Amino acid sequence: MLGEDAQDDVLSVQWKCMVYLVSQSVTFIEGVPMLSVQPKGKQKGCAGCNRKIKDRYLLKALDKYWHEDCLKCACCDCRLGEVGSTLYTKANLILCRRDYLRLFGTTGNCAACSKLIPAFEMVMRARDNVYHLDCFACQLCNQRFCVGDKFFLKNNMILCQMDYEEGQLNGSFESQVQ
Repeated sequence: MLGEDAQDDVLSVQWKCMVYLVSQSVTFIEGVPMLSVQPKGKQKGCAGCNRKIKDRYLLKALDKYWHEDCLKCACCDCRLGEVGSTLYTKANLILCRRDYLRLFGTTGNCAACSKLIPAFEMVMRARDNVYHLDCFACQLCNQRFCVGDKFFLKNNMILCQMDYEEGQLNGSFESQVQ
């Protein structure tokens, strides 16, 4: 029955938007609106050119203010305010997503297929394991999980509830899952 084996992990599927970034020295800023209206009164100084920002709009990133033309990728010189609200910083460089991935590559392997997971790819996690979304399925019957479905982590394999219970009841579980 469920819960008899203390080493089994019973988990529930919860879809979340995750970006898998391994490097601890990366600052990843996402979803923060960088464009804001210049407040009336005292003008802010630009972190890029050190001049006062007289424009109506300014960008705020890394707790600093920037002219729209001054907040640029250190590699390709694209204006970061125009390519979205995401920027990366590493090794004192401010980078767009494309150049960050080009310079620092892919990180991590999928626990199911062992292939590399690109740093920008959405993933699912179960304990310390990371999976491609397409690989996150029962590893015996290949059933895909829906939000709220229970799954079991046994010997680092993802199992649906039916396969887990069947293996526990008939004793063939240990011979199937190694």
